[in-house]
Amino acid sequence: MDPIMSPTLTDDQWERLVAAGTPEDVAAGDYVFRTGDSRYDLIVIESGEVEVLRDALPWMGEVIITTMGPRTFAGELGLLNGQGAFLSARVTKAGRIHRVTRAELRTLMNEDDELCDVILHALWARRESLRTGPAAMTLKFLGTTTSSDFLALRRFAERLDLVHKAVALSPAELDSLGALDAHDFTIDDLPVAFIQGEPLVRATPGLVAERLGLSYQAQADEIVDLVVVGGGPAGLAAAIYGASEGLSTVLLDAVAPGGQAAATSRIENFLGFPFGVSGGDLIGQAILQALKFGVRVYAPCEAVGLTRVGPDLLDVALSDGRLIRTRSTIVTSGAAYRRLELDRWEDFERSGVYYAATPLELRQVQGKPVVVVGGANSAGQAALYLSAHGSPVHLVVRGADLSTRMSSYLADRLADDPRVRVHTSSNVVGLDGDGTLESVRIDTVGEVDARGLFCFIGATPATSWLPTLDRDAEGFIRTGTDVGVQTLELWQGLGREPLPFETSAPRVFAAGDVRRGSMKRVAAAVGEGSSAVASVHRALAF
Repeated sequence: MDPIMSPTLTDDQWERLVAAGTPEDVAAGDYVFRTGDSRYDLIVIESGEVEVLRDALPWMGEVIITTMGPRTFAGELGLLNGQGAFLSARVTKAGRIHRVTRAELRTLMNEDDELCDVILHALWARRESLRTGPAAMTLKFLGTTTSSDFLALRRFAERLDLVHKAVALSPAELDSLGALDAHDFTIDDLPVAFIQGEPLVRATPGLVAERLGLSYQAQADEIVDLVVVGGGPAGLAAAIYGASEGLSTVLLDAVAPGGQAAATSRIENFLGFPFGVSGGDLIGQAILQALKFGVRVYAPCEAVGLTRVGPDLLDVALSDGRLIRTRSTIVTSGAAYRRLELDRWEDFERSGVYYAATPLELRQVQGKPVVVVGGANSAGQAALYLSAHGSPVHLVVRGADLSTRMSSYLADRLADDPRVRVHTSSNVVGLDGDGTLESVRIDTVGEVDARGLFCFIGATPATSWLPTLDRDAEGFIRTGTDVGVQTLELWQGLGREPLPFETSAPRVFAAGDVRRGSMKRVAAAVGEGSSAVASVHRALAF
């Protein structure tokens, strides 16, 4: 096995790791954990041998992934994010193991930086290595290339870094290959998720998350220090800083962590990345960092209400009826994508309209003509990304000057790119196609061929679930000194004013795109999220 995936531990490291667990003698044939176990342990092997395997599926036999001997440990990244086991571990030579529970593993990683780095590198490397092998078959998605529901499943799995395999069939392939004939479901049941071989028809991210153990499950009488609502850059930064500074932290996202940043093909002005970084890579590393510090990440998990249940406690209500009781909340729920008011828009949302330009969307349109709508950085980045991968691009900008809302470096590169045609003072006025998008009408040039329309025309703040908070006319949340005078009596009773990033409700904070006055940039969102945690500490100290 690769030395990163199975590191050589020093005697001192080995002793500290063994001391964290509970010893157990095992015999050949024993399973130390099984596929589907909702909670399993890190298995530290003192003597004997353990093989890690993908269990037999209805259509294929079991596959041995690797064999592990003395002074190694069995487990992968799911130990940190609450995911149930998707592989099994079986003893092949009798010996002694030490079970390190998830709670003990978390304590060890919090208190031992050296071992934390060794274990985290190994768990991450194992997850990466499993992507292209037989382990991916434990979570398999089947759907059509034109299905937005199938795309949502794939985005959910990729954002949460789940080992999976996706099989996308065109409608023609479904008809000609009889792809569903061997199964007990029809095309109306797509997309289907196969979880350990068991089909889940009309699968959604929420249903899959529930089966995998990724939905929120409250512990008895649990009160957490901080709930962060929204998993974009601001939310991830808040969760990471909160957890790293000792706050028990839960991060929720209604879709999957990443927000609009994860949909950005390339970010070139983020500190520390002189050659740029894709939004997906940046968010992926941030999620790993959150797991390292013990953030409990749940998605899809939609917050629908926030209620004060005492002077120092809040209840965050989830769409499934569950409640999370917390001492503080940071709202980083961002904004919802705006749509063009056009006939057949909803028809083509399933087959040609996109709100992101990442490798996932690129695979649908690569080399084909596309239209990008919008005049800010996200639209410019998308246009350059798509053109760089062979797609002729029409960039439609409502304003008269491209540089009004777009960074000058992007505007200059767009002007120099022969594959991008920029249409200023223009609007998209129509969509056409038979089942899938085939053309787009632009008022200044007429109809153009397009197999994809990428819409980056802004967003509406996701604050409708917070009707009692002080918001501006557009719905953005007021914070700090911007909070309205109508709440002054409340604050006078507390003997203080709203803290930076604190909303009109004590101990409820807001950061990122959802906040009035925010810069709507990734770097600024990260700064706001981390800065809001400083105010959380001050509020909890009162």
